[in-house]
Amino acid sequence: VEMASTGEVACFGANKWEAFLKALLSTGFKLPKNKKILVSAGPLHSKIDFLDSAKDLISLGYTIYGTEGTANFFRKNGVAVTNLYKPSKNKEPSIITYLKEKKIGLVVNVPELMGQQELTDGYKIRRTAVDFNVSLISNLKCAKLLVSSLKWLSENPKSYKIKCWQDYMSELIE
Repeated sequence: VEMASTGEVACFGANKWEAFLKALLSTGFKLPKNKKILVSAGPLHSKIDFLDSAKDLISLGYTIYGTEGTANFFRKNGVAVTNLYKPSKNKEPSIITYLKEKKIGLVVNVPELMGQQELTDGYKIRRTAVDFNVSLISNLKCAKLLVSSLKWLSENPKSYKIKCWQDYMSELIE
């Protein structure tokens, strides 16, 4: 089940990864064709929690961009990442410019519970992603599940199938 601003979507799949991908895609979510992802992982515990997923993204051929804190943490832990500046820094290369120019295909932005500036930067990043039709995930568990689903899909490209309800029911009976 995936929650979207217009409601809920439930999908069936052979496993949780297939079901999650179907749910996301049915809401209009677009997988990043250019394989370029911005990660702004928020507090330290979120960066630690997402580290293995970042390594998986690299192994799947994705390019990761990060905000300063996330980029520094990932680099120190062996993940290749390119730093982009937050809106408040007024420097290039900036996240806002990359989003507007469609140089990023997915934003993972975990909100921080910090000061006003961090909240404003996060809002501007998320707002720009939405305004320029760039897929956005703001929940760490969903981001990790997306990465594991992409990994599953890359290892099982022929396993992803669209089926009708009756096909699932007939499999249960067999």
